[in-house]
Order: sequence, then structure tokens, then C-alpha cells
Amino acid sequence: MYGRDPWGGPLEINNADSATDDDRSRNLNDFDKAALSRPLDETQQSWLLGPGEQKKKKYVDLGCIIVSRKIFVWTVGLILAAGFITGFVALIVKTVPRHHKHPPPPDNYTIALEKALLFFNAQKSGKLPRHNNVSWRGNSCLNDGKADKSGAVLKDLVGGYYDAGDAIKFHFPKAFAMTMLSWSVIEYSAKYEAAGQLNHVKEIIKWGTDYFLKTFNSSADSINQIVSQVGKGDTSGGTSDPNDHSCWMRPEDIDYPRPVTECSSCSDLAAEMAAALASASIVFKDNKAYSKKLVHGAATLWKFARDQRGMYSTGADAATFYNSSMYWDEFVWGGTWMYYATGNTSYLYLASHPKLAKHAGAFWGGPDYGVLSWDNKLTGAQLLLTRLRLFLSPGYPYEETLQTFHNQTSIIMCSYLPYFSSFNRTKGGLIQLNHGRPQPLQYVVNAAFLATLYSDYLDAADTPGWYCGPNFYSTNELRKFAQTQIDYILGKNPRKMSYLVGFGNHYPKQVHHRGASIPKNRNRYSCTGGYKFRDAKGPNPNTIVGAMVAGPDRHDGFHDVRTNYNYTEPTIAGNAGLVAALVALSGDRTTTKIDKNTIFSAVPPMFPTPPPPPAPWKP
Repeated sequence: MYGRDPWGGPLEINNADSATDDDRSRNLNDFDKAALSRPLDETQQSWLLGPGEQKKKKYVDLGCIIVSRKIFVWTVGLILAAGFITGFVALIVKTVPRHHKHPPPPDNYTIALEKALLFFNAQKSGKLPRHNNVSWRGNSCLNDGKADKSGAVLKDLVGGYYDAGDAIKFHFPKAFAMTMLSWSVIEYSAKYEAAGQLNHVKEIIKWGTDYFLKTFNSSADSINQIVSQVGKGDTSGGTSDPNDHSCWMRPEDIDYPRPVTECSSCSDLAAEMAAALASASIVFKDNKAYSKKLVHGAATLWKFARDQRGMYSTGADAATFYNSSMYWDEFVWGGTWMYYATGNTSYLYLASHPKLAKHAGAFWGGPDYGVLSWDNKLTGAQLLLTRLRLFLSPGYPYEETLQTFHNQTSIIMCSYLPYFSSFNRTKGGLIQLNHGRPQPLQYVVNAAFLATLYSDYLDAADTPGWYCGPNFYSTNELRKFAQTQIDYILGKNPRKMSYLVGFGNHYPKQVHHRGASIPKNRNRYSCTGGYKFRDAKGPNPNTIVGAMVAGPDRHDGFHDVRTNYNYTEPTIAGNAGLVAALVALSGDRTTTKIDKNTIFSAVPPMFPTPPPPPAPWKP
């Protein structure tokens, strides 16, 4: 029987084949061995093995996402492990005792700075702010200007500061005080911030500048008069003419007339007030509207000072107390501040003009040369312009005068050092900048500020020192001078007395100050009724914290007697210099330095701006 082979060949079936099952089995075994001796290809393997079983993966449905169970288990495990470790570490941190690193205690200069600023709070006139922090002071002289019978145009003169231990508002030394405070803030705002006093000192300055804007028509471009004084100090009329010197009364109880003094030829006062407003405009540069208002007022005052020449104290009541010697130094000083506030080079041209410098006494010296005060600002102006030369180097046409001022500043700094005999010193080490005359401390603190500031200028300019003749001195010498003088004031003197009220344990108790010497109670004491407190032998009932008194004599002697104002009376001009010196010396010199750039905020580039680079070349 024949059949068809499905693979294409004949298939013959032999029925006669009688082979036994054993034979077949043996033959099959032979075939199997032959097949196994050859490797099978993939197709043959798939025939024999069939479809393989695939391992089924397991998933976890989280609602918004489906993830592998293995990944899910690992993720949850890692989260739990991290939580356990975090909790364990937190437990250790909480249970292990910790040693907090406290900031270093404030140095004496920082402590004294806070107290010295409080004195200005005690001197405020008008309606006091809510948080004035002087419990024995209250609103006072709320009718200043309004009840004046002299025909003064300006009728609102409420506010400002009383000058010293009386209630007179002398604008000449007050303007100098505000300028000094502003200068210190411009240079050392970071130190004020570190001491926690930046807002306080700015509030003090603004209280003063707000008042100055009332003393002339600050909205006008041109004026013909300004107010120079409120109150009266002439005691020639005795008690029949009650005024701020003949009476001993708390400012809150004043009921006598307070005349207003105006001037129409007062270049010195107007230029100093311009300096006060101009420097304050830099302090408040972030308050653009107020800064602009200050600059405008300063420009108006400056124009008045230049157009109507004269000295404010000529024939005036102020001549007895704050007599002005000239106005040329205020032109250099005020012109410099006007330049810094506006960037207008016409002010710099004037301030650095050789003829103006000559008139101001820059080339002829004198016994008070190098002594910065409310009357003589030349030394301060020279240092301000030396700053300009050190950091911006404006060159021609200013360089000749600026170089002269730089050299003279170096000579002045040499004169402060104990190696030279320009000024005598007491046995206790206090420099006699006023040559033994009374009330020396106001001059000492100004010199300490200038010396520290100049040393910081040189450090900022990467200059390690300066020459005094053939000898080179490190900037540390200037700082050492400033420290010894301020330390003397704070108690390192033969009497072991601090001349800053409230600092240390031994300080003047009978300060020449009407408000501090009369108790605050329900009683109102008349003009002469307060004499019993003036003449009392005991300490003042109110401590006027932060007041720097006039100071010791040339023999380091001091008489704590209320009626002797040459020893015990404080002034705002003196305290302003003290504040400036204290902030300059405070803190860490290596980490907190001067602000090199803020004072130049309005100053344009000295040289043309280079053109932008060309556009990149394109093929």
C-alpha cells in the first residue's frame, strides 16, 4: 500500500514487515541518539517546548497611580527608616545639653553711645514724641514764634532742640550738631545698626532738620532772611526782664515772652544750615521726597549765604555765647556738603578754590589751627575733601587745592600725637586743644572723631599710615590717640570720674541744667522760684543720662557745682562730637568699616563712561 508523504516524498508501507516491538524500540533509540547528537535550532526548540510561561508581575493601585509592589514596599520602607533616623537624631539633640554661643558683650564705646544719644531726647523742644524715654520731660514752648512781637514773618517755630542747660534755641551750634551727626551716620551706618541705634540717631537728625525747614521759607528758591535764634540770654535787665538765662525754670513751665531773632546778612549761619540739610539729605536718600526737600532747602540757604554777606552774631544776643569769627570756613564746609548732596561740580569748584581756602585760613595756621568746633569748620572740610581725593581723585582743576588739604590734614593728625608739642596735655593725658581755656571736652571729642575717621580712610585706601616729617606712623597711632582721649572722658583720669552722666558709678551729680535740677511734680515754680534748686547743694533730682559736661580744667581738676557752668554744663554741639567719636571707635574694626560709597551717591562719574563693546561679528 502506497500513501503520499506529506513532506513531498513517497511513503511505502510494508505490511510484510514483521519486525518485533523490541526491534522497533531498539531502532527508535538509535534515532533518538542521532537526534540528540545534533543541536536544535530555535524553530525546532519552539516545536518541542511550546510557548514558555511568563512570570506575572504584581502591582499596587494607589488610586491616582499604579506602581510595582516591589517599588512600593521599598519606598515605604525608606520613608519609615528616614523618619526613624530623624526622630532619633532629634531626640539626641534635645536630650544632650547644649552650650549656646552668646554674642560678645558690647564694648564701653557702644554702651556710652546709647547713653550719649539719650541726651538729645532730653533737649527736645515742642510737642514730644510718644516714646521719648525721658520721664521727667514734657511738652514745652508750644507758642514759639506765635506770640512774637518783633514782626517776625515765621510764626511756627515749635520744635527743635534747646542748646544746653537753658531753653534757648541757638541755630548756629545746633546746625553744626546736626551736620556732625549726619556725617557720622553716612560713614558708620553699619556700626549704628550693629549697636541698635540707627533708627534712633536718624530720628534725632530728622527732629532737627524738620525744625530748620521752619526757620526760613524752604519752599522758595530765593529768600532774604532766616531765623537765627529763639529765646533770649541777655541778663543785663535782671529779674525785671525774665528770660531764658535770668530765670531758672523747667521748660514746661515757661510763661515769659520768647523773642525771635532774624538776620538778613548771616552767611555763616546760612551756610552751616545748608550743610546740615545737605548732609541729612544723604542720610535720608532712601526717602526720596524728604531728601529732595532737604536738598532744595539747602540750595536756597546756600544762595542766600552767598548773596547777602555778613556774620549772624554781629550786634546780636548770640555774640555773647556763640560768636562767629568768620564765614569763609562755612563756605568751604557748606560747599563741600552741597557737592556731595547734589553732585554739582560748581560747589566743588568753589569749595576747592585757592582764594576761598586762603580766606578760610588754610595757609596761615594760628593757635586754633586743626581744631574743629561749632565756629571753625575748616579742619572738617579739609578731611572731607581729602576723602574725595583718596577715593575718586578728581584731578584738574581741583587737584592742587585737594593735595594741599590732604597734606594739611596729615600735619593736623601729626599734631594730635603725643610725640609732638603742638598742643599741651594735662598730667592725666587730656589734650588741650583750647589751650587751657574752659570747657575743653567739646574740642577733644571732635578731634577723636577726625583721627579715627582719617585712620579708617587710610585703611580703606590700603594705606598703612602717613608721614610726619621723616617718620612714618601707622594708622593705629591715630586710633590709639582717639581711644586714650575718649577713655579719659569715660573715667580713665586722675579723678576716676566719668564726664558722661550715667556712665559708670562716679559721674557729675550737679549738672548745670534747669530741667534736670527741678523736680517734676504738680508744683509750678516761677522765674525766681527755681533759684532754690539752682543753689541747692545736693544732686539733681533728675539724672540727665548721656550728657557730656564741659569737663575738667588744665590741671585735671573738676568742681561738681551746679552754678559753675564751665565745669558742669552740657551742650548739643559737644554731645554730637562725642556721639560721632563713640560710633567710630565702637565695634570690631576688622569686620565693620566705613561706608566708602554712600557719600558719593549723587556724585557723577569723574570721567566719561566708556562706550559699550561692539556687537559680535556675524558672517
